[in-house]
Amino acid sequence: MSNTELYFKLRRYYIKATSWEYWPMWVVYFPVSFYYIFLAIKARSFFFFSASNPTIETGGMFFESKWKIFELIPKKYFPSTIYIEDTDTLNVILNKLNTRNIFFPIIAKPDRGERGWCVQKINNKVELNDYINKINIPFLIQAYIDYPLEFSVFYFRNPKSHQGKVTSVTLKKLLSIKGDGSSTIEQLILKYDRAFLQYYHLKKNESIDFNKVLKKDEDQVLVPYGNHVLGAMFINYNYIIDEQLNKTFDEISNQIDGFYFGRFDLRCTSVEDLKQGKNISILELNGAGAEPAHIYDPNFSFLKAQQVIAQHYKMLYQASTINNKNGVVYMSYADFKSWRKQEKEFKAKAILIKQPQEYSISFAV
Repeated sequence: MSNTELYFKLRRYYIKATSWEYWPMWVVYFPVSFYYIFLAIKARSFFFFSASNPTIETGGMFFESKWKIFELIPKKYFPSTIYIEDTDTLNVILNKLNTRNIFFPIIAKPDRGERGWCVQKINNKVELNDYINKINIPFLIQAYIDYPLEFSVFYFRNPKSHQGKVTSVTLKKLLSIKGDGSSTIEQLILKYDRAFLQYYHLKKNESIDFNKVLKKDEDQVLVPYGNHVLGAMFINYNYIIDEQLNKTFDEISNQIDGFYFGRFDLRCTSVEDLKQGKNISILELNGAGAEPAHIYDPNFSFLKAQQVIAQHYKMLYQASTINNKNGVVYMSYADFKSWRKQEKEFKAKAILIKQPQEYSISFAV
């Protein structure tokens, strides 16, 4: 191992060890897992989560179809989206895009998958063809939404009520760097810890000119989507939660049959428009497996995060047990094994756009 390789390895280890937002999911969730077990005993099912959102596969804990979720959401709330079969050719896909008036750039993502797995911004036919040749599974194509703000909004509603509450709001700051007038993009990436962790992933991106010198205070977005696993910074915006925001998401959520617990990932034009439900576009809706993403704010303590996760487990339990009393059956162990087997086979077939190895695939962030 060269000195450079050793430096990269040690620095990556130090950054992740000293910032809990980068810790493995099993470490983050281990302390609060005992509370989950307590709730599972009360519910008499380890898989009680499956009843939280009856219309979403597995309640949205894992391996749910994004396409089937979009079919539940009124079209006015999400970007033009098309479903692509794994057998569709480039010409077939281009015809679908033309029919729906979707133009480049576009966002492609697997129909099933978490944490930014195989998500890619595609700028032209050549890149689209390359993506098709790398992925062997059904995927979605969405019109690219260039609204300036990206948020995660967590929402919970008691199934007995038409009124719920927003429990978490997170601003997603896309991975970017700021020029100093003398350093190249590569030098700036190596300078800042968050970008440094993505160095090897970014080096594969041929659209980035690593030798370009940015002007002083010039911003350069490195990853155009707000995935924590791909370097986005999550900022706690809970201070904007008010009666109007709750009212807006009551209105949206009540139009989504069988949805009670989960997180909207969306883009919008301003905080005020978000509160009013104007100029917003839902990029994804995640169910039981979603997290209140504000806990990953760099200034949020690990202990406080445990308390927030526990609070959301309690909400998950409440939605699930009430739905169960209303006739929604919990997932059985045999069903769980079957879903996991399907998930494993799906991902084994897809492998071709690899995730950075330092992250595990678990909850959707």
